[in-house]
Amino acid sequence: MGSIEHMEAAGTVRIVSRRMVRPSSGGGTPPSEVIHLTPWDLRLLTIDHIQKGILLPKPPVGGKRLVDALASSLACALDRYCYFAGRLAVEELGDRTVTVALRCTGDGAELVHAAAPGVAVADLVGSVHTPSPVVWDLFSLNGVLDADAAIESLPVLSAQVTELADGVFVAVSMNHSVGDGTSFWEFFNAWSEIHRHRADVNGVITDNGLNKMKMVSTPAPVLARWFVETSPVPIPLPFSKLQHVLRRFELPPVREGFFTFSAASVKKLKARANAEMAGVATAPISSLQALLAHLWRAVCRARRLAPGQETFYAVIIGCRGRVRGIPPGYVGNAVVPGRAVCAAGEVLEKGLGWTAWQLNRAVASFDEAALRGFLERWVREPTFSFTGDLSSAAGGAGLETESSPRFDVFGNDFGWGRPVGVRSGLGDKTDGKATVFEGPERGGSMSLEVCLAPDALERLVADHEFMDAVTLPARV
Repeated sequence: MGSIEHMEAAGTVRIVSRRMVRPSSGGGTPPSEVIHLTPWDLRLLTIDHIQKGILLPKPPVGGKRLVDALASSLACALDRYCYFAGRLAVEELGDRTVTVALRCTGDGAELVHAAAPGVAVADLVGSVHTPSPVVWDLFSLNGVLDADAAIESLPVLSAQVTELADGVFVAVSMNHSVGDGTSFWEFFNAWSEIHRHRADVNGVITDNGLNKMKMVSTPAPVLARWFVETSPVPIPLPFSKLQHVLRRFELPPVREGFFTFSAASVKKLKARANAEMAGVATAPISSLQALLAHLWRAVCRARRLAPGQETFYAVIIGCRGRVRGIPPGYVGNAVVPGRAVCAAGEVLEKGLGWTAWQLNRAVASFDEAALRGFLERWVREPTFSFTGDLSSAAGGAGLETESSPRFDVFGNDFGWGRPVGVRSGLGDKTDGKATVFEGPERGGSMSLEVCLAPDALERLVADHEFMDAVTLPARV
């Protein structure tokens, strides 16, 4: 099965059905709890949803039986994460301000059943080049900004199950204002684990599952939001209508590459970086910092940046365990960006270790007092994140990495086999965006999904220094 052109000509993905899945214990009157959003949550109302999905082997049963079974386990997962069955609501206060809250209505999450019989597993993961339009069609809520859910009363979570020629793709789109990557993957892990414990060898649900909830190994969700002590709750936004905060962008085209690094390759990069900085770095350079430095240097070459051109790398720093009052299991957003800035010539000339050390220092510079100050100021002068920010910053010479190799991607076995791949959807696909995933090989492998301008990506793939560390897929 073959080329991207063949897949596009075949019409690719056909929607079979849509349904709303409510929490299995929701029964009668839904809970009335209202969750007020923090500055971390509110500043993301202006961006795309989190969209990640896993590629699984072909299950023993398919069609409606498969989707009914997945709907049943999804309902149990929503018992545990009841807010993901709720709805965002906006209230116009009449004084040129609005508030946005998450209401625990029990209205449900969407489940879409789709079919793509002309697409095979190898079409999606058999090359370092991602067939982007095909992959994007495997996700729901494409092009929907987080605030649209409040304006149009859309679900905050939507899953799409697409049956392929020889596998199945399970994708989740989650409103970023209700949770970050940690919340996303812990929900995904809970759903797959519930299904695996409840299904027979054919993947069909065998019991009502309510007594299986204690078997879920993800941290118990902490659903109460965390605010700094001086923050009003709810936080008023200085707009007469929520629509006024939104901006929609026509972004320059990008191409996506997916690069996997074996555990041995990552270990080699880490050892090299630390050896180069021996006696200089005050803290060990991590595996991820070494890998991102390897990417940063290669992208500077691929973009053909002038030596004096300013370039930056923004990395996301998790606050669970770093900030008092934000425990493991916290559901919501709890991340801050760290940024390393230097000249492209320095990145290229001073080596892997020096470049990795810049990332190391950016992470080490995290300061809880400064974070609290930012959150306090945000209430008075709110700022928002926009999808076009990365492409326009530093003359298009920036990089940004989200997600974490610590997220359990390949543990999402629904009962008929481990995932064989992971991909992300259309949301936030801008020049310089690099998403890091746990790699398929146990013991420290990692993968990077990289979005760049088409000519820069071609040069990256042709860069021998970069590609020597990459494990090529079975067919390229």
